[in-house]
Amino acid sequence: MITFISVKKPAVAGKDLEVVAVAVTKKTHKNRELAQLLTAASCALISGLSQGVNAADSWDVDSAFLLYSESDGRVSAAEPVISATKNFDEETKLTFKIAADTLTGASPNGATASDHVQTFTSPSGKGSYNAAAGEQPLDDTFKDTRIALSTNWAAPINRDWAYGVGGYLSKEHDYQSLGLNGSLSRYLNQKNTTLTLGLNLSNDTVNPEGGVPTGLVQVPLSSSDSEFTQRSDSENKNLVDAVFGVTQVINRSTIMQFNYALSTSSGYLTDPYKILSVIDDNAGANFGGNFQSGGRDLYLYEKRPDSRLKQSIYWQTKHQFENDNILDVSYRYMFDDWGVNSHTIDAKYRFRFDNQYLEPQLRWYTQSKADFYHRYLNSSDYSSADFASADYRLGDLDTYTLGLKYGYKFADETEFYTRLSLYHQESSGDKGYGKLTTQELYPGLDAAMLIVGYKF
Repeated sequence: MITFISVKKPAVAGKDLEVVAVAVTKKTHKNRELAQLLTAASCALISGLSQGVNAADSWDVDSAFLLYSESDGRVSAAEPVISATKNFDEETKLTFKIAADTLTGASPNGATASDHVQTFTSPSGKGSYNAAAGEQPLDDTFKDTRIALSTNWAAPINRDWAYGVGGYLSKEHDYQSLGLNGSLSRYLNQKNTTLTLGLNLSNDTVNPEGGVPTGLVQVPLSSSDSEFTQRSDSENKNLVDAVFGVTQVINRSTIMQFNYALSTSSGYLTDPYKILSVIDDNAGANFGGNFQSGGRDLYLYEKRPDSRLKQSIYWQTKHQFENDNILDVSYRYMFDDWGVNSHTIDAKYRFRFDNQYLEPQLRWYTQSKADFYHRYLNSSDYSSADFASADYRLGDLDTYTLGLKYGYKFADETEFYTRLSLYHQESSGDKGYGKLTTQELYPGLDAAMLIVGYKF
């Protein structure tokens, strides 16, 4: 039996709870993509192959807990998420969501490995940490806690139009994001075609430990250095995200979606915790010796442009077979004015067994480096650089995710689900020169993620 795919409900702001929880895998140290995530969620038109309509004047609650751990003692995360939706009727809904996550561990600071022990100033300037010879420099002082709240109202305007409005707040000890989002949907072709326009506006405030450093200046030894006294307390950035989507019912078992997204950000887009190594042109080793700082290694704070324009094209298709199994395939292409281009392919196949299902997943992501990405800077020309970052998230990157989800639906329509995902990341680039050629400049990363959830 093939279940009819309903598209008579307006797009609602918010993906499945587990999708929001998975976002932590893309949020390593000080990487904020909450605004983009919520925009995509607000404008997502495909929420799954429906097998019925939620009862009017009822509540749907989805609760989940995520555990995430990277290899080599790097970042670990724990994140509970709860989403509650009040169904006033088939098309009118009010959704509340709260998420809290705690991240601890060690995060790459951007410096290269060296043939000797390296000492780094902590972000606050009141302490230090070391990286042994031959080891990737990791900031083990990293610890963060985030609370995120969001709400959305979705309702029809008339037979052919629907809208959604919402807002969110995300707060950390050194970062705050506040935003509003909305969507407008138009139904055509007996509601087999849906056009949706979504808009997200957000304002973020960055107030890092020790203040906001000046880009491409020397990392000081301690908070007593003059550089720390010259820092600003905080900086702001603004984001505007727009998405235009088309959802089309192909037949009773197939639905397809196309999105075009435009995102612009302006203001402080630099990561205040990332640095770069300056390498001696002759020896190919950390630049020290004759440097004016008394022979210690030279590190600079990174600096990124103060604006960024991103565009993306997204396609997704879901098909339900006669045996009720479901194929879900998507592709996304993103490009921006920083020189980054990326491709994402995600495929899931759900096997149904009466009141249970098993869903394997395979995801591949690849990107090119930003124009100003440098694994290190040379001592002969570092002072002439306008922008530079050694953050691996802006370099040439390939990631692979292999996942398996299991779900069990009880007689009362409540559902238990769990997913285990294994993640592998590879970076690449030039191999350096001199002593740098003996160091691992692009170490890989493995991570595991476990999600356990219950819907009622």
